[in-house]
Amino acid sequence: MLRTALLNPYKLSKTLIQNTRLASKTSPWKISQTHLNIHSSAISLHPRSRKGGGAGDESSGGSSSGNNQDDGNGSDGGNKNYPPPPPMFATSKHPETSSFNALAQINVPENYPTVPVIPLYRNPVFPKFVKLVEISNQWLMDLLRKNQKLAQPYAGAFLRKDESDSDVIKSLDEIYHTGTFVQITEMHDTGDKIRMIINGHRRISVTGVASIENESESDPAEDLFDKSEFVTTSEKDEGFVEEEICKKHENEAEMNGSEAVSEEKPILMVNVENVVDEKYQQDQELKAASAEVIKTIRDIIAMNPLYKESLSQLIEAGKRVVDNPTHLADFGAALTSADAAQLQEVLEEIEIPKRLMLTLELLKKELAIIMLQQRLGKEVEEKVNKMQRKYLLQEQLKIIKKELGLEKEDKDTVIEKFRSRLEPLTVPEKVNEVIEEEINKLSFLDNHSSEFSVTRNYLDWLTSLPWGLNSEDLLDLKRAREILDEDHYGLDDIKNRVLEFIAVGMLSKNIRGKILCFTGPPGVGKTSIGKSIARSLNREYFRFSVGGMTDVAEIKGHRRTYVGAMPGKIIQCLKKTKTENPLILIDEVDKIGRGHQGDPSSALLELLDPEQNVNFLDHYLDVPVDLSKVLFICTANTQETIPGPLRDRMEMINVSGYVEDEKIGIAKQYLIPQAQQNAGMDDQMIDLSEDSVLNLIKMYCRESGVRNLQKHIEKIFRKGALKYVMNENEKVFVTPDNLKDFVGNPVFNAEKMYDNTPPGVSVGLAWTSMGGSTLFIETAIVAKSQENKDDGSRGRLETTGQLGDVMKESCRIAYTFSKSFLLQQDCSNDFFDNNSVHLHVPEGATPKDGPSAGSTIITAFLSLAMNQPIKQHLAMTGEVSLTGKILPVGGIKEKLIAARRSGMKTVLLPEGNRKDYNDLQDFIKNGLDVRFMNDYNDVFREAFQS
Repeated sequence: MLRTALLNPYKLSKTLIQNTRLASKTSPWKISQTHLNIHSSAISLHPRSRKGGGAGDESSGGSSSGNNQDDGNGSDGGNKNYPPPPPMFATSKHPETSSFNALAQINVPENYPTVPVIPLYRNPVFPKFVKLVEISNQWLMDLLRKNQKLAQPYAGAFLRKDESDSDVIKSLDEIYHTGTFVQITEMHDTGDKIRMIINGHRRISVTGVASIENESESDPAEDLFDKSEFVTTSEKDEGFVEEEICKKHENEAEMNGSEAVSEEKPILMVNVENVVDEKYQQDQELKAASAEVIKTIRDIIAMNPLYKESLSQLIEAGKRVVDNPTHLADFGAALTSADAAQLQEVLEEIEIPKRLMLTLELLKKELAIIMLQQRLGKEVEEKVNKMQRKYLLQEQLKIIKKELGLEKEDKDTVIEKFRSRLEPLTVPEKVNEVIEEEINKLSFLDNHSSEFSVTRNYLDWLTSLPWGLNSEDLLDLKRAREILDEDHYGLDDIKNRVLEFIAVGMLSKNIRGKILCFTGPPGVGKTSIGKSIARSLNREYFRFSVGGMTDVAEIKGHRRTYVGAMPGKIIQCLKKTKTENPLILIDEVDKIGRGHQGDPSSALLELLDPEQNVNFLDHYLDVPVDLSKVLFICTANTQETIPGPLRDRMEMINVSGYVEDEKIGIAKQYLIPQAQQNAGMDDQMIDLSEDSVLNLIKMYCRESGVRNLQKHIEKIFRKGALKYVMNENEKVFVTPDNLKDFVGNPVFNAEKMYDNTPPGVSVGLAWTSMGGSTLFIETAIVAKSQENKDDGSRGRLETTGQLGDVMKESCRIAYTFSKSFLLQQDCSNDFFDNNSVHLHVPEGATPKDGPSAGSTIITAFLSLAMNQPIKQHLAMTGEVSLTGKILPVGGIKEKLIAARRSGMKTVLLPEGNRKDYNDLQDFIKNGLDVRFMNDYNDVFREAFQS
């Protein structure tokens, strides 16, 4: 067959193709070296071949190029001669020839006008460089397979303009028009994709799209021989026409049941032309730029070992590449990790000096990035090495100390620490058994186990509690009284209760803990006096608030098996105070919450019960703790919101609000000196008159407590300090006239709404958690409409003013009683039968409730019915029954304070509150004519004396 092929060129080409197919069955993507040698030998005999490849050629297989196209030269050897991946920078003795180890030397065509398009992304491929490419475009894959069979391993590699990694190109606008003429040196086909190594040879530029249909009508043999001398039979030849590509896709479409291929056929072939670099002169500037590029490349390679292989290949290439600015620019650009657009700019540049400068710019940026990476890496490495060195030294130190007997193992040290804690303590027997059992358990556990950590924490809490340790109470009545009066003004009930506690302890020699509860409005000193009590008794002080608490574990602790478990607040208090008899202040017990995690108020029942807290059991410790010596003090604003069982366990002490005289005393003794000291001023710098303080209390700070008064006084001294500095140390005077310059306009107006109360209006007294206030009751006749007059309906009662349910019931009781009482006084008065009455309580935005306004409402009804005003400057309070009995009410002190503040002179109180009135201080009673009533007849006589 070989002899026949040598005599008949057409039979030669057909023989080559058949051999190629036979070879491809064993290795589809590799053309054997034997076929290449036969092919090149046969071509060398043809008289029109441009380059001989006969026996006299240096290579094992020559090359011939007809019609400016390469014919079968780009193939690899067989399996045994399959070359390794080509080096990064390919070199050869001839500019147009690529040579690799174990590869036959192939002459690359100087002109190749039509090439398949291989789209690239991320970065282009430069001449003399190789790149691994993966494609999955079936059209392109079929074309490359066909070219590989025809020994035409050439293509054009062009960079995509977008960041897509798709290898389908539908328009030339998707790629840069300047690319690289590449040779496929290795191909691996998996069926659905092809992975190949391409070797760049020269720059090319796209001139247009090539038509693939025209090529399909030509025989591959025509690429080897001239059409004028050889007859083509491509229509009859069945192996290598490109129509098979189209037929393949059409058959696949018919097999899939699709009507036609709807997608447009992508661009597979383009017409190209070589890009010729402009001529340049090897002047000094170009040599300097080349030297700088070489220096920068060396710096990069010295700092990054990844480029050492490229450097070794550069050395193997000899000085030719280094001395050639064209190759040097490409080599430098390929080393960088620059953006695709910047690398494409280098590829498109045809002026060698400019290309070299672009490469130098990219190399400098790359060097700066590598230097930054090296600095950051060095810092991190130094930090890690320092930590490792410290760890190694610590471990060595432990071993040395252990060998010298200076330090025991961690486990022994922990156990010894726990036992040393127990020496000064008097631990109960049951608790001591638990501690010994846990220590024995700890000794058998591994230091790194989770159980070891849990057991160690448990023992740490058990041994940290003050078992048997108590602070000595200083039972000195005189000293205690001085300390209490030093810190707080008034609060005699609380102070007397503390003195009683001390006196009992002095006589009985056995002081047991008590549970007290201070109730009163905010800002009266309930919380702060707890610390003074602890100081007067020489006890440790601990405070925690239960306002809004919804988790019972805050009181009784978590189970020990939970992650992050810890004891409750009481056990934490004992550990912190280091005594068994501290003073524990539980703040805001009236605002305790309830949630899905339990009811903390129920947990306080055991804590605050003197019979149960002897053996208080915390969930975490799970051993009984004696709390009988603890003095518990609770604070609340109101008693009504405290649960009944909890309220029953506490001794309630009411803390009333302060009157004006008390507030003035507190301001003089405590608030003004403290604010003056905090502002850095003295009496020579500012003068705050007593009238200003009184005006401040009346018009700005009318609440029962003094917290707001303290804020306003501090504000006055801050403003005074500013004026003193701005006026060059001129003394500042604060008077009632300029008080608003320091604290602004008054907040409260005169509480008295009427100078003279008209008929239908009466004055009552109310009491809230904020203190007492006056409460005006207004009544008026509702005019009847014509319809109501015609139907003869009787009078009705309407109420407004945001009244609560209890107060609405009081209104109905008062309305019914007023009707009967009016008939007793004047049987001819049919006011309530013929008129509807509207009752209103001013300040409608404020909710109002309670039964204490019963006598006031009746008085307003009767005043309206008789058209007679009540006695001026008269206020009253008291619940009225349906039969007219006056029942006692609460908040007598606050109500009398409010009456004095509003300018009332006569106050009517229930007889049942006489005892409360007798307990009040004289300065509260002064200026008030208080009279006590048993039933409403007494109220009527006082209110309507005329």
